[in-house]
Amino acid sequence: MTLENTPNNHFIRQIVSDDVAAGKHGGRVATRFPPEPNGYLHIGHAKSICLNFGIAREFGGRCNLRFDDTNPSKEDIEFVEAIKENVRWLGFEWNELRHASDYFELFYRCAERLIETGKAFVCDLSADDVRAYRGTLTEPGRNSPFRDRSVEENLDLFRRMRAGEFPDGARTLRVKIDMTSGNINLRDPTIYRIRHVSHQNTGDAWCIYPMYDYAHCLSDAVEGISHSLCTLEFEDHRPLYEWFLREIDLPHHPQLAEPVAQAGMTVTIGDPQQIEFSRLNLDYTVMSKRKLLALIAENLVDGWDDPRMPTLVGARRRGFTPAALRALIERVGVTKQNSIIEFSVLEGCVRDDLDANAARRLAVIDPLKLVIDNLPEGHVEELSFPNHPKNEAFGTRAVPFSRELWIEREDFMEVPPKGFHRLVPGGEVRLRGVGIVRCTELEKDADGNVTVVHATLDADTRPGLAGADRKVKGTIHWVSAAHATAAEIRLYDRLFVVPNPDDESEGKTYRDYLNPAAKRVVQGWLEPSAAQAAAETSFQFERLGYFVADRVDHAPGKPVFNRTVTLRDSWAKTAK
Repeated sequence: MTLENTPNNHFIRQIVSDDVAAGKHGGRVATRFPPEPNGYLHIGHAKSICLNFGIAREFGGRCNLRFDDTNPSKEDIEFVEAIKENVRWLGFEWNELRHASDYFELFYRCAERLIETGKAFVCDLSADDVRAYRGTLTEPGRNSPFRDRSVEENLDLFRRMRAGEFPDGARTLRVKIDMTSGNINLRDPTIYRIRHVSHQNTGDAWCIYPMYDYAHCLSDAVEGISHSLCTLEFEDHRPLYEWFLREIDLPHHPQLAEPVAQAGMTVTIGDPQQIEFSRLNLDYTVMSKRKLLALIAENLVDGWDDPRMPTLVGARRRGFTPAALRALIERVGVTKQNSIIEFSVLEGCVRDDLDANAARRLAVIDPLKLVIDNLPEGHVEELSFPNHPKNEAFGTRAVPFSRELWIEREDFMEVPPKGFHRLVPGGEVRLRGVGIVRCTELEKDADGNVTVVHATLDADTRPGLAGADRKVKGTIHWVSAAHATAAEIRLYDRLFVVPNPDDESEGKTYRDYLNPAAKRVVQGWLEPSAAQAAAETSFQFERLGYFVADRVDHAPGKPVFNRTVTLRDSWAKTAK
């Protein structure tokens, strides 16, 4: 069963459909997912992954995975491998694996072309001076005093920058556009800076590195990308994107791309169009990489893959499924309107998927002993339970049943409130798959706490017998105390207690809104078949919620399960 139905139409899907029908870009559809390998991807990135790979798949096109590795001081191969695993986990495979660093020689040649055509210059202003000269949103900028250097001088200085003659920050290469433009991105932006840092792919071959806006559009062009899909914050960058493509004009200067072809990579020079869409934002969450890094550095969470984190590795460890994330992306749609999606929408997608696809198991996470006194000592039998009540294809399993059981502590109350329909002194309740039991006696500790509940089983109410249909208001689950396996159960919830933890209007920061109950660890008891499950197996623990065998710590015989989501949205009640 699947959550994913016919895709909802949206403006990008319509643009691509119209372009294909009109033969634009030669009728081709080519997209790319271009992450920076400087951290782990979060749930917001799933929207871009699903959109880029999904559009290419839908229209019979191709999608590249391209790492924007232009800032080696913040990048790591660990992040590269994690991103590749994330994309595959979400259900996608790239046409080609590319890196911005594959094109460093191309970028350099294009920069020399800009210098030769009088469109770029080497600037000696410091970073602080560049900011001062740039102006503000209400005041125009001023030209750099180095803007009118000759072509010859600029070429000489730029080549010496590449040769490593100058220290970090001594010079930059900037393009000449318009220092009075209302769009600050067009005020003679920097396209190269000096960084004497080794690169994960190119080693020490380069000590100058291109800026994102410059490298990104040229990478799209040389890969023949037709539709360059990016988030709304790049809308103001689109005029710069188009300026680079227009001034360098790769289609009419294909020799600039010779280093790419010589390296054995496919070159399909195109004229990509940038299209922006809104990010995926969730409430009760922070998506800022800086804040996520701080949570880890300050030991407020247990790492990038902490199930409380909004990272894709955290979501996976929590038990969120790829199908649920893909369904979320389709459900919220693709628009140009920034909005915040309720976390409950994501939880609903997860529930829908797991309800259809997770087998059922019995588990108790807050155990109370129940003894059925009218069964003989040592009584053991095997009961047959369906693995899924709505899908016979899941088959059945044998569950051991004995005289002594564990039940949930909350399923018994000595002094029950009105409307309590579970086990009470003198009261009856149905044991799931067994029959009706009546509470007859209690054992308590020195503090008066109930430690053991004694009951009798009405044998006539066993399944298949004449009294099996006798009505009682409550049904509770159980596990056999003699056969159940102890398990570490990690009960996860939302990381923050307010919908907008980024709100600092009251002088607080996101740290002040951390949910102290976001992780609670208890010892529970599982029926044997759950305890033997492989890591990353998801179950519905009946009446408790959906749980997944932890992908790191779980081992058959030594089970560790994470709560993925409760059976229903109880957050509003819990938050109060």
